[in-house]
Amino acid sequence: QVQLVESGGGLVEPGGSLRLSCLAAGFNLPFYNIGWFRQAPGKEREGIICRTSSDGRIDYDEFVKGRFTISVDMYKNTVYLQMNSLKPEDPAVYYCTMFAGWSATTSQCLGVDEYDMWGRGTQVTVSP
Repeated sequence: QVQLVESGGGLVEPGGSLRLSCLAAGFNLPFYNIGWFRQAPGKEREGIICRTSSDGRIDYDEFVKGRFTISVDMYKNTVYLQMNSLKPEDPAVYYCTMFAGWSATTSQCLGVDEYDMWGRGTQVTVSP
């Protein structure tokens, strides 16, 4: 059985921080490219930040550069997204996802085409 369960979302003020968690049950994480995506109402799902499998390269959207950090706990099979300096443009449902294979290219890592496993996501709201 494989399953992705995101948690940690909530309401935070602009400039605040939030840490999201993703329990990846049944996944052998060292062999996966791992990404965090988000989808706002009326918008397409977009890649925010990802970590490649073979070399651990970190790819990210320029909008979150210096603000978001991805980390992985291999023993707990859990992926984290540390979100700092949150902006009013960040509210969305956030998803953790992954696909097996050698280190992905930047376009593959941040694009939706290579991923086919999705959880329910966790809602992040930024409001004064």
